[in-house]
Amino acid sequence: MIIHVVQPGEAIYQIAEKYNIPVTRLINENGLIDINNLVVGQTIVLTYPEQTYIVREGDSLASIASAHDVTILQLLRNNPYLSDREFLLPGESIVVSYNTESEISTNGYAYPFIDMDILRKTLPFLTYLTIFNYRSIGGGEIIGEDETEIIQLAKEYSVAPIMSLSTLTYQGEGNVDVVNSILNSEVLQEHHINNILNILETKDYYGLNVSIVHLNPENQKLYENYITKLYSRLREDGYLLFLTITPRTVIVNNQLTLERLDYTNLGQMADSILLLSYGWGYSSGPPSAATPAYMVRMILDHTVPLIPPEKIFIGLSTIGYDWQLPYIIGVSRANSLNTDAAILLARQVGATIYYDENSQAPYFEYVDYSSDTPVQHIVWFKDARSVNALASFVPEYGIQGISIWNIMSYFAQLWLVINSQYKINKVIPEQ
Repeated sequence: MIIHVVQPGEAIYQIAEKYNIPVTRLINENGLIDINNLVVGQTIVLTYPEQTYIVREGDSLASIASAHDVTILQLLRNNPYLSDREFLLPGESIVVSYNTESEISTNGYAYPFIDMDILRKTLPFLTYLTIFNYRSIGGGEIIGEDETEIIQLAKEYSVAPIMSLSTLTYQGEGNVDVVNSILNSEVLQEHHINNILNILETKDYYGLNVSIVHLNPENQKLYENYITKLYSRLREDGYLLFLTITPRTVIVNNQLTLERLDYTNLGQMADSILLLSYGWGYSSGPPSAATPAYMVRMILDHTVPLIPPEKIFIGLSTIGYDWQLPYIIGVSRANSLNTDAAILLARQVGATIYYDENSQAPYFEYVDYSSDTPVQHIVWFKDARSVNALASFVPEYGIQGISIWNIMSYFAQLWLVINSQYKINKVIPEQ
């Protein structure tokens, strides 16, 4: 795999010719929208499959899969643009396999209202689908939307559906009072756990993902007591337990560092630990990359000695942000955007995309002249280089995989980078 960074004056046809790759495959695999106006600094991913096949008249995905002894899901994973089509085109090149040695598990977060076409396109790449839906409220009660169709579809694609539980709203606002009421009452804990098990059984989930967003030295022991009870009950009924922990940063001697909590006990009480922070590069925070590589490495250096690495997922945020400058604490709020929207914006404003090596993230600046006073902006987002840098932590530290927040829009280069280099694990066998 090669990640090419677009230079001034380059066109997609020149890039395809330079690397001897069919231009149509380059466009399809990268999900390129405007092929005639590439942005300087934009990334183009080039892959060299182990095996390809030229479609002939009368071929179908099923017949090609059978002839090459692979699953239909593998063909969809290697050629995701086919999920939008009913028919194959004679003469087109289909990727049958990549030479992948390392393994990776993937978890994707989705809201119940995800576009079903985007979900179908993404599911072949997932080990787990965590449906961000259920919320704990007062009295140990749990509320959520109907997600039956998503659960069923996940299983059809051999993806294990995971029930997500937190006190967070869709806007990311938590309720500390609800958390404390459950942690401090054995009666509420019992009622809460019974409600969880009822949802897991009724909806036919594979496991539970609990978000721990208010963990601190004062409540850690209470959390551990509750998670011990929860883990025991889940194991009795055959369910997996995932814990999503959001490590916090603190300022020590004018330096940004990690709050050094001991995760040893929590690591023993769960099947997997997802380390996903909402604290860097978010809408009300200071302008920065979301999940910057240097901070992820700091987290792994701290947690790998405490938690068996094969249990660990690292978080990868696909959300970018457009900040108005100057940034004002408590006042400024950024507009969120995905990678395609960020590149489109850079094209519209004539910006060059730069890359921060420390964060392993792209960014650009522009001036908005739509009002009487010109306004400076900075945009941070993710590209193929960011994905490659974060995914490389998996073999480096021997951890289980990556957890993507979120999959509500399709990020072509993310899956191309991962799928062309790693064998994606499946806990539900593919048919």
